Amino acid sequence: MLRYVARRVLNMVPLLFGVSLVSFLVIQLSPGDFLAEIRLNPVVSGDTVEQMRRNFGLDQPLHIQYLKWLWSILRFDFGYSFAYQVPVGWLIGTRLLNTLILNLAALVIAWTLAVPIGIRAATRQYSWSDNSLSMAAYLGISTPTFFSGLLLLFFAFRTGWLPIGGMTSLDHELLPAGARVLDVARHLIIPATVLGVGAAAGLMRQMRGNLLEVLRQDYVRTAKAKGLAERPVIYKHAVRNAINPLITIFGFEIGGLLSGSAILENVVGWPGLGQLILESVIRKDLYVVMASLMLGSVTLVLGNLIADILLAVADPRIRYD
Repeated sequence: MLRYVARRVLNMVPLLFGVSLVSFLVIQLSPGDFLAEIRLNPVVSGDTVEQMRRNFGLDQPLHIQYLKWLWSILRFDFGYSFAYQVPVGWLIGTRLLNTLILNLAALVIAWTLAVPIGIRAATRQYSWSDNSLSMAAYLGISTPTFFSGLLLLFFAFRTGWLPIGGMTSLDHELLPAGARVLDVARHLIIPATVLGVGAAAGLMRQMRGNLLEVLRQDYVRTAKAKGLAERPVIYKHAVRNAINPLITIFGFEIGGLLSGSAILENVVGWPGLGQLILESVIRKDLYVVMASLMLGSVTLVLGNLIADILLAVADPRIRYD
């Protein structure tokens, strides 16, 4: 197992290099640069724009810009933000925790709902509960997160039960420590619910389909024929095999922790990486976009590696030699 993990980590190096190169080229293919908007300002002189271009290194050939950025990344220097005039590492660090809080809460909600609901739907196939849960799952899958977020924001506005957007209240800094946590938790309810329920809908359908397939296997029929109770057969044998594909999905969801809420963050005003990435793409803040893409790529690769390890732990038949 250790050799397998070491080999996968080494394989990350050429993969991330390829991702960085393609990402850099794609960003450069779009017209204009960060200074295009500044150049339209009649107050700013052309000499000032050219001086800013030299300061940012945008006057150099593309391959030189890329090699300098790559060398900086190897030294854990993510560059300097054109728009915010601060180091990119510091800028992403100020938003990273917010995005992780939101996506981890959504991940817990999704898996807490999806697995037991999928099991219930599969064990009561074609019953009223199965049909109702399946209909709710189809509705959750087909509804965009931004639309669900807007509906919940409207509900919060009409009822006043929940705060409308943002991560904290205006008097957050004046509150004691415990009240600050509760304040963030209240603001977290709407975005985490939207993301969690939406993800749970797809996971529930996957769990239901996997379990139905396993329940038709010969070893399950044999166990029932021997007189074993239905509950141990389902939870001890069938569910354990049916959940393996979901572990693979779990790895992809870990990779999406930093980017899975990009659109919703902008809808509800959550100050996370999603807002930052969208603003940076629009303003062509090159190094912020590149650092965000690389961070997402690293988490995706590590998420797949974690999923492979969890599969080996959950199923003794799987070995990585």
